[in-house]
Amino acid sequence: MKQNVPLSGIGDGTRRFADMAIVGRLANVIKDTRLDCECRSRLDETLARFAALEIRRAAREHLANARSQRERIEAILFFLQDIDEMGATERDRSVYLDVALLFDDIANTAKEGAYSMRQLSLSPVQTGP
Repeated sequence: MKQNVPLSGIGDGTRRFADMAIVGRLANVIKDTRLDCECRSRLDETLARFAALEIRRAAREHLANARSQRERIEAILFFLQDIDEMGATERDRSVYLDVALLFDDIANTAKEGAYSMRQLSLSPVQTGP
């Protein structure tokens, strides 16, 4: 039942998409107890269903995050249109820094979206008919 789902995203490391390691550890503890009751199979099925639901939830969150990053990039691109009206001899040199920061935002946002899509590509989610 072990899943290779990372425990943190990029950046500050506080985002957690799926704690599948916890589900795996719980399953191992239950397995080690050697339950001899009828409920053992039901418990195994329940854990498997829970794990599948968590994997699907994480996949949906990755896709939603990637879409959100795309929307953010679209918004930043709107502000970058001002670059067409700029010259190389702008009196206020800080506008160049502002544009550079917009490009930095796009790069960081793209990295975040790429991370989510890579995690989605590793997801064991089964495709439906």
